[in-house]
Amino acid sequence: MASYEYVSPEQLAGFDKYKYSAVDTNPLSLYVMHPFWNTVVKVFPTWLAPNLITFSGFLLVVFNFLLLAYFDPDFYASAPGHKHVPDWVWIVVGILNFMAYTLDGVDGKQARRTNSSTPLGELFDHGLDSWSCVYFVVTVYSIFGRGSSGVSVFVLYLLLWVVLFSFILSHWEKYNTGILFLPWGYDISQVTISFVYIVTAVVGVEAWYEPFLFNFLYRDLFTAMIFGCALCVTLPMSLLNFFRSYKNNTLKHNSVYEAVVPFFSPCLLFILSTAWILLSPSDILELHPRVFYLMVGTAFANSTCQLIVCQMSSTRCPTLNWLLLPLFVIVMVVNVGVTPYVESILLFTLTAAFTLAHIHYGVRVVKQLRVEEKNIGL
Repeated sequence: MASYEYVSPEQLAGFDKYKYSAVDTNPLSLYVMHPFWNTVVKVFPTWLAPNLITFSGFLLVVFNFLLLAYFDPDFYASAPGHKHVPDWVWIVVGILNFMAYTLDGVDGKQARRTNSSTPLGELFDHGLDSWSCVYFVVTVYSIFGRGSSGVSVFVLYLLLWVVLFSFILSHWEKYNTGILFLPWGYDISQVTISFVYIVTAVVGVEAWYEPFLFNFLYRDLFTAMIFGCALCVTLPMSLLNFFRSYKNNTLKHNSVYEAVVPFFSPCLLFILSTAWILLSPSDILELHPRVFYLMVGTAFANSTCQLIVCQMSSTRCPTLNWLLLPLFVIVMVVNVGVTPYVESILLFTLTAAFTLAHIHYGVRVVKQLRVEEKNIGL
């Protein structure tokens, strides 16, 4: 198992022919961030590997997640009457979040600057981005938290899924059209949230208790922005890009079944994880929300990485992810009935297993592609 090869010979052959194709139409990205990143990348020495920049940005996101997990383990720190997160933590998180976003924008420019652009670099970048979704969303949750002034853990669970599906839509588009249409919501959200972290340090979390407009609270604005961006911007633009490709007869998959296969595993993951929440005898989401989010986000990242491998190698996406099998078994066990202690053990064990399995997948895929690059002289 330690030397298992996840990338098939057919996929390796597809990577050899791969050419990067992406479209970015976001005004914020084009006229503000790209000029900024073009300046920042000149600071980096040419010997610095782009993948190291990518990984450093990911580690900053994970560090923010762990830092808030320490100061706000149960998401009650921002609620009235509870000990709040220290102001300096919000400043650190805000700065590191913007640094991570900057590194994510600079890594590709460093690759082109040093003539080291490879399919592995793109896969590494987007693969880590898929896992960053859960860390980013869960960290943001601590601004409002739960309680009378915050957002319930189930609403945050739904918001997490909105973000996850928004992310996979871009790669679903590329799977079908061959072009990666970069979503507008990403740049806007990263800049906005980095700013909100700093503002929280200045005005305190109590400022978010007050109504934003009439009886419309800031927590409602937070929720509305995520749902609104997904339903009014991300989804319509994805469907429009898909329709244009269909109209121009450039779709890579002609059947409806093949076109929607990438959604099978994420949808099943949503169904199974939601069923666990609804059937849970101990209300597992209320009991361990942070761990449950991490379990869902890691399983999602693994399915997304498999999709990215397939769309980059022009091969068929697998119908289902085998990682969902143990989740299915646990949902069945929970439905029969278990004690709160046993259910907690099952959640922590499954989350650890998903994390180790995903790390193993990533390490093995990177090693396989590195060997292939050496063989073809990249």
